[in-house]
Amino acid sequence: MEIDVREIALAFDGAVEQPHHGFPSFRVKNRIFATLPEPDTLRIMLDEFGIRTAVLEYPEFCSELYWGRRLACVEIDVSVAEEIVVRGLLEDAWALKAA
Repeated sequence: MEIDVREIALAFDGAVEQPHHGFPSFRVKNRIFATLPEPDTLRIMLDEFGIRTAVLEYPEFCSELYWGRRLACVEIDVSVAEEIVVRGLLEDAWALKAA
């Protein structure tokens, strides 16, 4: 079953989709909580603890992504990810940015 990232991300209160460097980003209060640079690649902007925890718990589809030396987000291979995990991580990122 294919995960509908847009449907999940836009279901959160105040979430909107806007372009970001030519691909979709999902924002709340004008702050990005996730991007979809490729159809099967989702980047979720969590704090360092959330990123490291996701990678430890779900190494089969989660990896760390650095921008320079900064740990920036967890990158998810949506083609093999579990929908319940994606939904939970998106909700965590949305809550961080909505606060």
